[in-house]
Amino acid sequence: QVQLVESGGGLVQAGGSLRLSCDASGSMFGINLMAWYRQAPGKQRELVASITSGGRTNYVDSVKGRFTISRDNAKNTVYLQMNSLKPEDAAVYYCNFGSTLYGSSWGQGTQVTVSS
Repeated sequence: QVQLVESGGGLVQAGGSLRLSCDASGSMFGINLMAWYRQAPGKQRELVASITSGGRTNYVDSVKGRFTISRDNAKNTVYLQMNSLKPEDAAVYYCNFGSTLYGSSWGQGTQVTVSS
């Protein structure tokens, strides 16, 4: 199993930037997809960005050109660089790792608040 801990959330003004980190520990065998999701109050959790073990990235349309997902394999860490933040980006952001061996693992989430 993989344990995930997110950090980097906080309060930022619209137009500002934040970088989220997701530190993974435990067995990394079979990890083939790492992703960031978010959930705003009263809304469903949505996939924001993902990166495969091969480095292919994918983004939801609303964040394309503003957010960048990356990883540091040596540190077992995935990042989400968020620029030009908008009030509608405010949510709890969750890290998710998908493993062919252990299934899906989630972090506890980190709050992002964007003031207008």
